[in-house]
Amino acid sequence: MSARRLRTVILAGTAALSLGLASAPAQAQWVVFDPNNFSQNVLTAARELQQIQNQITSLQNEAQMLINQARNLTSLPYNAVSQFQADITRTQQLLGQAQGVIYNVGQIQSTFQHTYPNGYTGSTSSAQMIADAQSRWQNTLFSYQDALKTGATAVGNLSTTQTQVGALVGVSQGATGALQASQATNQLLALVSKQLADVTALVAANGRAASLQGAQTASGQDQAREQLNRFLTPSQSYQSSSVIMFH
Repeated sequence: MSARRLRTVILAGTAALSLGLASAPAQAQWVVFDPNNFSQNVLTAARELQQIQNQITSLQNEAQMLINQARNLTSLPYNAVSQFQADITRTQQLLGQAQGVIYNVGQIQSTFQHTYPNGYTGSTSSAQMIADAQSRWQNTLFSYQDALKTGATAVGNLSTTQTQVGALVGVSQGATGALQASQATNQLLALVSKQLADVTALVAANGRAASLQGAQTASGQDQAREQLNRFLTPSQSYQSSSVIMFH
């Protein structure tokens, strides 16, 4: 019942009561009743009741807000970051096991100065050129082997990546709050970073193999030029010797 309707009913009852009092015998004793005071009391009680209802509604809203905050602060029940780090560590260890020319700038520079010289001269012995050719061939062979190992590792990670993607997408779709959604997004980004690390390792391994193959070809051509020059030079006699190039 609204306050206006309640006020109308009270006023109507008060008017009827006033008429009854006016028509009663003068000698009868009646209890004194103040209709205006009664109406004011009823309206005051109605206002207090409305205030209580407003307070209850406010408390309900605050309770719902606390529930939502608790949901937003709930952590994601799935964490695959340690798996990502383990996969990246395994790839790094594989690159660190590279044979021959490794991924080190100082070692690469030193190896190229001795095994991949800018040009052979007449002072270089035939035995040294043969040893250099053997080393270059081994470096190229090792690089191809390492590239295949890196590729195999990247392919092996695809199955675990598929499982991790399915799990992360599942928990992200069922996230109950902002924190869980944010954590799921961060883990998906970490998964992308892990895949980029695999791609980077594979590109580095293939680039190493291609570079060493090109360096071997270039150094072999320079060595062949020097050997042909010695063979055609009249002042220097050619001496044949048995050479084992490949084991």
